[in-house]
Amino acid sequence: MAILSREEAASKIMVALDKPDAAAALTLADQLQGSGCWMKVGMELFYSAGPSVVRELKSRGFKIFLDLKMHDIPNTVRGGARSITRLGVDLFNVHGAGGIAMMNAAAEGVREAVKAGDAPQAPIVIAVTQLTSTSQTVLNDEIGIAGQVEDAVVRYAKLAREAGLQGVVASPLEVAAIKAACGTGFITVTPGIRPIGSEAGDQSRITTPREAVAGGTDYMVIGRPITADISPAEALNNILKEMTEQ
Repeated sequence: MAILSREEAASKIMVALDKPDAAAALTLADQLQGSGCWMKVGMELFYSAGPSVVRELKSRGFKIFLDLKMHDIPNTVRGGARSITRLGVDLFNVHGAGGIAMMNAAAEGVREAVKAGDAPQAPIVIAVTQLTSTSQTVLNDEIGIAGQVEDAVVRYAKLAREAGLQGVVASPLEVAAIKAACGTGFITVTPGIRPIGSEAGDQSRITTPREAVAGGTDYMVIGRPITADISPAEALNNILKEMTEQ
């Protein structure tokens, strides 16, 4: 594995800012300002604080992954994508389970917002394949999809590519198969990252940051190992050391 610079390693980390309100989120973000990492704004924070917290984070220089996992009829997703694009995020996601027409509608919504001059940039749009909490048993017996988890993930990745999306969310264990099926330029965003010594929590399919990089992932989502630490900046620094030292 090629050794990453600190800047390269930081640019691959998306910190899951799963906080109950803007004050708590921005306090944590301020401790990581200047680190070069992304911020991931998920449902808990966005539903509490709304679009303003995204603007606050952007004003601090962070790139933003808005993780709302849109899954609805195509017309609704198209409108949601237009609104998200106008907000100025750098990346957002939809559910691959919504099908090609829905995913394509998300891409169309982005193009419409940019063409209308309502957005400063076109964000990257990716699809969720299977959550990293999804075990083989859950996939087969509860969700009702037959076969192996990896097969289901790769199938959704291929559909996302066909729909015109730029990548997917998947566990780090499926990155190699996704890249083989969809090309090395197809983006993978991987939750389920646990630094050495961390608890697995509610994740089923996990690796360490170093293993994820070696596996070829483009971005890794890391939450509690950083955000629940008494010193988030030190926790992030330790992860960067793990990723960059031989």
